[in-house]
Amino acid sequence: MKVIGINGSPRPAGNTSIMLKTVFESLEAEGIETELIQVGGTDIKGCRACYACTKNKNSQCSTKNDGFNEIFAKMAEADGMILGSPTYFADITPELKALIDRAGFVSRTNGQLFRHKVGAAVVSLRRGGGIHAYDSINHLFQICQMFMVGSTYWNLGFGGRDGGEVVNDAEGMDNMRDLGKSMAFLLKKLNA
Repeated sequence: MKVIGINGSPRPAGNTSIMLKTVFESLEAEGIETELIQVGGTDIKGCRACYACTKNKNSQCSTKNDGFNEIFAKMAEADGMILGSPTYFADITPELKALIDRAGFVSRTNGQLFRHKVGAAVVSLRRGGGIHAYDSINHLFQICQMFMVGSTYWNLGFGGRDGGEVVNDAEGMDNMRDLGKSMAFLLKKLNA
């Protein structure tokens, strides 16, 4: 089994990445393969509403050369995915939003490619807006008929602007470790 983590933060080693890697530690301890994919800070574009994916039915977006199709292929192949983002003005980063909009559309128009996969949202924040960002990610999972994994509390971690401070949020980090265990549990049940 494989779980991919998608880092929506433009900081490859910041709070969101630390949280995703903490979830990965629990998954890997359960024998589940992981891969971290960097989306934040890339030039991924939003959906153009061209509807070519509904006509072509080739599990790809017609917008090329921005990395989307390579990432989407990994999303379609994975058993589970964790989408992570810092909170930007009470929402997710524009790069992650672009990925969500396009991935949701392409997956749904090509036979519900994400149906019955496992998904989890991870959000880092400094002060507020985390729940709205958390909901933005979970909406993809819901409309794509995925199984969402929660933990002991909302999958949030508090850090600062500099990045790395999330390790001081003991409850948030414990929640990430439990999230990995819960995701492993569900994946094993689904693949039994």
